[in-house]
Amino acid sequence: MKVRLRNPDREVELRGGRKVRDVLAELGIDPDTVLVIRERELLTREDRVGEEDVVEVRPVISGGSGPMRCRRCRRPAVVEVRRHNAAFCRDCFLHHVREQVRRAIDAYDMFGREDRVLVAVSGGKDSLALWDILLDLGYRASGLYLGLGIGDYSRRSAEVVRRFAEERRGALEAVGGELVEVDLAREYGFDIPTAGRRGSRSTCAVCGLSKRYVFNRAALERGYDVVATGHNLDDEAATLLGNTLRWQTGYIARQAPVLPAREGMVKKVKPLHRLSERETAAYSFLRGIDYVVEECPLVAGNTQLRYKEAMNRLEAASPGTKAQFFLGFLERGAALFRAEDDAELRPCEACGQPTTGRFCAFCRARAQILGERLGGPPGRDGGPGEPDDAGGPSDRELARELSEEVLPAEIYAAERASP
Repeated sequence: MKVRLRNPDREVELRGGRKVRDVLAELGIDPDTVLVIRERELLTREDRVGEEDVVEVRPVISGGSGPMRCRRCRRPAVVEVRRHNAAFCRDCFLHHVREQVRRAIDAYDMFGREDRVLVAVSGGKDSLALWDILLDLGYRASGLYLGLGIGDYSRRSAEVVRRFAEERRGALEAVGGELVEVDLAREYGFDIPTAGRRGSRSTCAVCGLSKRYVFNRAALERGYDVVATGHNLDDEAATLLGNTLRWQTGYIARQAPVLPAREGMVKKVKPLHRLSERETAAYSFLRGIDYVVEECPLVAGNTQLRYKEAMNRLEAASPGTKAQFFLGFLERGAALFRAEDDAELRPCEACGQPTTGRFCAFCRARAQILGERLGGPPGRDGGPGEPDDAGGPSDRELARELSEEVLPAEIYAAERASP
C-alpha cells in the first residue's frame, strides 16, 4: 500500500492488509494527531487498509479518529472524540460541532442575530470552519483576510479564502455578508518577512501584533460589532500552559472566550474554544472545505508548537486533559487573575488606537521596521533604546515584550502558529 504523508510531503510504501492503527504505529505517528483519508473517506484507527490502497495521512496537530457506532444514531462512525468517549457518523458529527459553537455563543453572550460579526479568516481549517458554521447558523458573518506578504504561501491562502467566499455567495448575500481584504504592505508599509529582518527578534510576535491591530481597526472603521477568531481548544490550552509556565499574569488575565468592547476596541470572541483542532479539521474535510494544510514557512522554532506537543502527550495518555485544563481554568481560575487586567488606556498619538503609553505597540514596532522615529515633545521621543516621557516602553523593551509573549497558535494562513 502507498501512504502519502503531509508536512513535509512524501510517499512511502508499506505492507497492507491490516488496521490503520498498526500502520500508524509502524510510522511512529500518534493516531490523535492526524486524519487518515482513503478516496475522500475518513478512516478510523480500527478500519483495515488493503495492499492496493492509497491513503493520505494529514496532520492536524492534535485529534484522533476511532471505531464504534455513532453515539446519536448508531450508524457506523467516521470520527471519534475521545475526550467525550463518543464517536459520530458524518451528519451527527457536523451537528455536534455546530452545537458546541452554539453553546459557546449562548454561554458567553458572544453576539446576537442582529450583530455584524467580522470573522478573521486565513485560509486555514479553523477560521474557514468558523465562518461556515456561523453562516449556517444564520449569523451576519463577514470575513476579513489580511495579506501578510509571505510569498506563495500568502497567495495560496488568499486564493482559498476567495474561493470559499465565492462558493458561499448565496449564504453571504442572505445575511448581508462580504469578504473584506486588507494588504499589510500596501496599507502599513511592511510585510511579515520584512518585519522579521528589520524588527523585533520575534517574527511571530510582530505577526500576531499586526493581526490584532488590523482586525480591531478594520472592524471599527467598517462598523462591525464583533471580531471572531478561529482559536480552538488546542490553541487556548497551549497558550495557557505557556503563559502559566512563565507566570505572565497579565496575559493570563486576558485569556478568555470573550474580551468585552472598550473605548476604541471592538468586542472579540472565540466561538471554537470548546472544539479541538482535530474536530475542526474533520469538520472542514466532511464539509468539503478546501483549506491550507501546509505550514507557514516562517513558523520554525515557534515556542507555541512545543507547548502544543507537551499538551498532545498529556492528552494521548489521558484524553480530556486539554479540556479539563482550559475549561477548568475558565470555570475556576480565570476570576483570580482579573485584577491583573486593569490597565488604563489612552489614544495612541500616532494612530488613535487604545494603548497604555504615548504610542501603541503596533506603531512602535512599525517604526522599528521602517526605520522611522515616533513623537517629539513633550520630552524625549522614545528613540532607539530610550523611553518616552509618557511612560511608554523603549524599543529594546518593546522587542523583549514582543519576543516573550506567548501568542495564540492560529497562524494567519495555516492557523498553526503566528509566523
